[in-house]
Amino acid sequence: MPELLEMSGVSRFFPGVRALDGVDFTVRRGEVHALMGGNGAGKSTLINVLTGVIPRDAGVIRLDGRPISPSSPRAAEALGISTVYQEVNLIPHLSVEENICLGRQPARWGAVRWGAIRGRARTAVARLGLELDLARQLSTYSVAIQQMVALARALDIEAKLLVLDEPTSSLDEQEVEELFAVVRRLRDQGLGVVFITHFLEQVYAVSDRITVLRDGHLVGEYAAAELPRMDLVTKMVGRPVVDSQPGPALTPAAESVGVPPLLEAQGLGRRGAVQPMDLSVRSGEVVGLAGLLGSGRSELARLLFGVDRADSGQVRVDGRPARVRSPRHAMTLRIAFTPEDRKVAGIVPDLSVRENIVLAMQASRGPWRKLSRRRQMEVAERYIGALGIKTPSPEAAVRTLSGGNQQKVLLARWLATEPRLIILDEPTRGIDVGAKQEIQKLVSSLREKGMAILFISGELDEVVRTSQRVVVLRDRRKVGELTGAEVNEGRVMAAIAGHPVQEATHDR
Repeated sequence: MPELLEMSGVSRFFPGVRALDGVDFTVRRGEVHALMGGNGAGKSTLINVLTGVIPRDAGVIRLDGRPISPSSPRAAEALGISTVYQEVNLIPHLSVEENICLGRQPARWGAVRWGAIRGRARTAVARLGLELDLARQLSTYSVAIQQMVALARALDIEAKLLVLDEPTSSLDEQEVEELFAVVRRLRDQGLGVVFITHFLEQVYAVSDRITVLRDGHLVGEYAAAELPRMDLVTKMVGRPVVDSQPGPALTPAAESVGVPPLLEAQGLGRRGAVQPMDLSVRSGEVVGLAGLLGSGRSELARLLFGVDRADSGQVRVDGRPARVRSPRHAMTLRIAFTPEDRKVAGIVPDLSVRENIVLAMQASRGPWRKLSRRRQMEVAERYIGALGIKTPSPEAAVRTLSGGNQQKVLLARWLATEPRLIILDEPTRGIDVGAKQEIQKLVSSLREKGMAILFISGELDEVVRTSQRVVVLRDRRKVGELTGAEVNEGRVMAAIAGHPVQEATHDR
């Protein structure tokens, strides 16, 4: 089929960052083209340029062979480019038909033409092969149907190019297949579809071609049928599969037969987040969670710490059932959690180093048992020294510290609560190499002191170096568990790609 969209040499620079550097991307009529890449690959920036959210700094965009430069999402819609996002951006208390035509209601002499709205909504829904009560309030439908209504709204403008940005993140398997049936129908009608996802199985289920980005650069464009899953993972990660050294040996406490896990989850899951899975962590052991972005790593951590409520399975602590209802309840069980985004969900930037360090400790005591200023200083100075936090003073605002030192402050906050289990979600993201090594040494020292650690990182070599066991996730489900000498990058990547582990080293 002829090319519908051509993006040539597209670049976009932010202060200190090349988000896109001369990227080419094409979409043909009547195809589903997957756009793949890890965190920071440039996928969102490329789509934002295409849809007029941000301008490009260089390059050319052509639609139907004509140069375009959309200055806003509305301008992009006028050209026939429509986007359906991960979150359903509709108004729940309005009807289906009102949402489909929202912002572009046909009117005459200042009065809304309701008959025309119903006709347009009926046409858009019929194009998807759906039968819905158009007058029914949107909120009364499931999330999957709401996603379909968002799709119908996107088609109401007679779109030529449809961009689906993580449309399946809140859907179960049956709902995903129903959505894909609609996407295939639209493809067969001649629409060009850009499909952005982190789920490997879904890419191969619906896509005709795949483009991979990494660090703002084009890695390549491939026919989906000719790109093995293992090769796709390798291109996304950015290095060939090699068998690295296994993780450190298990401590006696972790090896001891008959010693129950400190924490054990059985069938733990949440609809739209992670499929039910089993997981255990023992004292004196680092268990790594490995998987691509969107595999369910952070979602599992949030369930274990009570940030989100599980709707299946159970958790045991010291062999006893423990229903983790909230982060405060997790803290009473002596479980700690450093979140993935330290700037958004971790540090409080305008508070001092001292105040950030004692925050969790104070929260565990409640509002009436306040820590004295003297005790706060003792705790802060103790952990500043123990972790080597570089700060001019405990009273310095934490936002003035480097990324690595901010991460150490966050670790100090939770270590001050004397946890038995600490969940570390991307503890080395966005910090320099030296700070990474210091934090990895700290994790090893905590393990040697008997602490149980759940270690999450998108850098596979880091997971392998740090962990005694590695649980591998793919597409929101557990697909493998490696122990001791089995723990190496090749086997982890093979599990992520869905290959038997012995295939991991076929091209070494």
